[in-house]
Amino acid sequence: MSDQSRPVLDLAGWVAYFGAANIPVLRHTEQQLAELRDKAHKANARTISSVILQDPLMTLRVLAYIEAKRSKTRLTDITTIERSLMMIGMEPFFNDFENLPMVEDHLKGHPRALLGLLKVIGRARKAAHWAREWAIHRHDLDADEISVATLLYDFTEILMWCFAPGLALQVADRQKADRTLRSVAIQSEIFGVPLFQIKQALAQTWHLPQLLMTLMDPQNAEHPRVRNVKLAVDLARHSANGWDDAALPDDYRAIEELLHISHETLMHRLGLDLPAVPTDSTATNR
Repeated sequence: MSDQSRPVLDLAGWVAYFGAANIPVLRHTEQQLAELRDKAHKANARTISSVILQDPLMTLRVLAYIEAKRSKTRLTDITTIERSLMMIGMEPFFNDFENLPMVEDHLKGHPRALLGLLKVIGRARKAAHWAREWAIHRHDLDADEISVATLLYDFTEILMWCFAPGLALQVADRQKADRTLRSVAIQSEIFGVPLFQIKQALAQTWHLPQLLMTLMDPQNAEHPRVRNVKLAVDLARHSANGWDDAALPDDYRAIEELLHISHETLMHRLGLDLPAVPTDSTATNR
């Protein structure tokens, strides 16, 4: 796939390609980790994880790495970045995550694709932030798991922007031209297979934690934790089209039901509450 746009038209082909790819990270991530490496004696798992969790690609690399290094005696999955770092150790982490390829270099000849990629990453960050806030409000036992699952929800779309920018642009242009088209149909036509199938297959190939995959599967939407993830992803995706997107009222109602809060409270939390209308008396006093 030297032109970074030619499709592999079956699921096995995409999985083999991504499975062998050296996944790049954001330049800002590499720079921040380099700064922490220089003062590694002061760095701790929480500080490093806060950097990693701003970058879905780096998050994906760390989770795949920890599973690849999994010992036969470890029976439980590691589902958060902070616990992954504690398992790896600070020094081994800095040794094994040095001089990483960077997205900005990888897509140097594809400026539109780089912009598209950064938009999706920004959307993922926003969704993860909301999902974590809502999980804390719901007294979830592990808000970090919710945040990681939300951040990685669209990781196959991010990988397509990295490694098949021409195809990713075609999908984005089709969706922009007609928002009534189903994403699965467009993806099947252009990528040859819908992204959720690639996500499931890659998760198995990389042995990503089953709990995270369960949280990312909308078929489990009867569970509040899964709804927490999916609603944050939906809100981020729809609001990226503008806060007048037609799908948002349904999102709001579902979120209010999940969190047991009023519409006014939700609008306030999202920073969308309307300014107070001045009364006649306040207007007179101005």
